Amino acid sequence: MRKLRYGAGAAALCLAAAAAAEEPAVVIPIQRLTADMALKAAQATVTACRKLGFNVTVTIVDRGGHEQVVLRDTLAVPLTVTIAKQKAYAAMNFNTATSELENRFSSPFSPGKVDGVILSAGGIPINAGGTIIGGVGVSGAPSGKADEDCARAGLDAINTELEMAL
Repeated sequence: MRKLRYGAGAAALCLAAAAAAEEPAVVIPIQRLTADMALKAAQATVTACRKLGFNVTVTIVDRGGHEQVVLRDTLAVPLTVTIAKQKAYAAMNFNTATSELENRFSSPFSPGKVDGVILSAGGIPINAGGTIIGGVGVSGAPSGKADEDCARAGLDAINTELEMAL
C-alpha cells in the first residue's frame, strides 16, 4: 500500500512538471554585445576612416536602440553625432544596411519620414548567430558609401568574436 502512495505522488509530480514545462516563459534571454566589443568595433571604424583621411562619428546601438558607444573623432562636426545614431538605429530596426533602404520610402504609397531614423548609407546591423544584436552608424565621410565601408571595417574587427559567441 505504501508503495502505491509514493508511486501516485511521483506520477502527480511528473505531470505537474510536464505542465510547467509547457507554460510560456515569463522572461526571455536577449543576446547583447559587450561594452568592450562595442568599443573595439567603434575604434576600428574610426581607424578605418582615418586611414582614408576622414574624421567621423560612429555610434553603436544595442538591440533596444540605446547608444552603447558614441565615438566622435577630433574634427568630426557636431551634427555627425545625431546622424550616426539615427543610421545605427535604422539599421538595427530594419536589420539591413541603410544603403539598401535609401529608396524604400520614396514612393507615394510609402510611409513618411520617421523622426529619429535616417535612411541613407552608413548604417549596418550587427548580427551574431542569426540574431540581431544592434547596429552601427557612421557619419562624416564625404559619402554614405565611405561611411558604410568604415562601419564594415569596424564590424570586421569583431566578426570572429561574434561568430564564436553563439
